[in-house]
Amino acid sequence: MGKKGLLIHYDYCTGCHTCEVACKQEHGYPAGRWGIMVKDCTRESVDKVEVDFLPFPTDLCDLCAGRTQAGEKPACVKHCMSACISYGDVSELARAMEETPKSVLFAPR
Repeated sequence: MGKKGLLIHYDYCTGCHTCEVACKQEHGYPAGRWGIMVKDCTRESVDKVEVDFLPFPTDLCDLCAGRTQAGEKPACVKHCMSACISYGDVSELARAMEETPKSVLFAPR
């Protein structure tokens, strides 16, 4: 069994913040602390505004160790409404990343 991580396809993130809520509820984090947080990246030009949302795991993210040891998905993955967060072996996620634009791979220590 290889190292585990998250693959986040932020091209598909709608900015619903469900991953944040699920993580906070799973771990009981107080206000101002997150295991994952959604950042918005806004770019403005003369004729348009572009907004991307990026779910960003923090140092508190442990990939929901209790859940994953029990064979369940991390809370953020289970509850992501756009299914843009995947959990699995880092090597497999890295291969999937090659075919997915606008994605990031998160692998905690």
